[in-house]
Amino acid sequence: MRNSGFWWIIVGIMILLDIYVYQAIKVVLPDNSPKTRLFIIALYWTVSVAIIATMVALPYVDFGGLGRAFQTYMRAIIIGLFLAKLIIGIFLALDDIRRGGMWVIGKLFSNPSVPINTKSDGITRSAFLSWLGIAAGSSVFGTLLYGFSNKYKYQVNRIPMSFANLPAAFKGLKIVHISDIHSGSFMDKKAVAHGVEKIMKEKPDLILFTGDLVNDRATEMEEYMDVFNQLKAPLGVYSTLGNHDYGDYVKWESAAAKVANLERLKAVHGELGWRLLMNEHVVLEKGADKIAVLGIENWGAKGNFPKYGKMSEAHPGTEQIPFKILLSHDPSHWEAEVIPQYKDVDLMLSGHTHGMQFGVELPGFKWSPVQYMYKQWAGLYENDTQKLYVNRGYGFLGYPGRVGILPEITVITLA
Repeated sequence: MRNSGFWWIIVGIMILLDIYVYQAIKVVLPDNSPKTRLFIIALYWTVSVAIIATMVALPYVDFGGLGRAFQTYMRAIIIGLFLAKLIIGIFLALDDIRRGGMWVIGKLFSNPSVPINTKSDGITRSAFLSWLGIAAGSSVFGTLLYGFSNKYKYQVNRIPMSFANLPAAFKGLKIVHISDIHSGSFMDKKAVAHGVEKIMKEKPDLILFTGDLVNDRATEMEEYMDVFNQLKAPLGVYSTLGNHDYGDYVKWESAAAKVANLERLKAVHGELGWRLLMNEHVVLEKGADKIAVLGIENWGAKGNFPKYGKMSEAHPGTEQIPFKILLSHDPSHWEAEVIPQYKDVDLMLSGHTHGMQFGVELPGFKWSPVQYMYKQWAGLYENDTQKLYVNRGYGFLGYPGRVGILPEITVITLA
């Protein structure tokens, strides 16, 4: 794969940032130690040139067996450095605006007979803002590096949910909900298997998966079939598709190849022992009591994500079932269609957002940049008697790590 136009734009911006951030480096370097100053300048430009060269070379060089992992981490490091330098650049821009404003004010209002004091016994404003920018940018970069170690730290979230209309036989039902496996991103099979072991230790009655089994290709699951086929539950394992499962983000050699990939992925679900729900439903029974599990293909109301899902096919036949669970990958489906048109859907389970794999979660407070696109992006949401749970994702995509938003195994107990 060759560099995209977007990647070349990033390269160009990175070069401009390197030059601009160098101004901050010069401001904070010690004047009384020429050798130290020269060493830091040489180190800065050596690293900067190496990163630019790596950015250009990544798609063209075969790194052998470690190629995919190396490229994944290098892309993440490059983007991390880009963000760090962008933050530093913002602080420099603020200082440039400040100094430009002072220059204009000086030209308009200064009294030539009054000398201007250009020296300071303490740190100058420019040096302070440069240090502040470097500290902020370095903190972001360091945090992203730290996040590499969190990508397999599976967090079990136990969520009790109460519903007035839940049939008596299903009270106490334990459901494990997982989403966004993204097997094409995995690099540690043992760590992935440990997460599956965690799921099975919960002894779930029912396991529900809400899409994005792969990044793009069905072949990504080949190495992990013997891991995820361990997921079993007395009432079954049910799944649906996410936006990445269709191969829409790959340039295929032909339309037939893309269709074949999707058909193969559907077969993978079956070989795992999972029942893939394609705009359909199943009825689960305990004695005389029944609940319905509906599963639709991806349906997104944000970001031009596809609307393959058809509630008009999945819902008919469930009207008399007193309790319904909907598997729908994209949480934007909830407010766009489910709440206004399907008020008898009691619980919708989604994923998709990953919590952006970056954010803050504290008791009573959570934040992630993804919330500016998705109103419902992680955890439990309610509207009257209807509930939505958005899983933070089992795997990862793009950035091989997580900061603040850990990979999630959701254990829902119905009451």
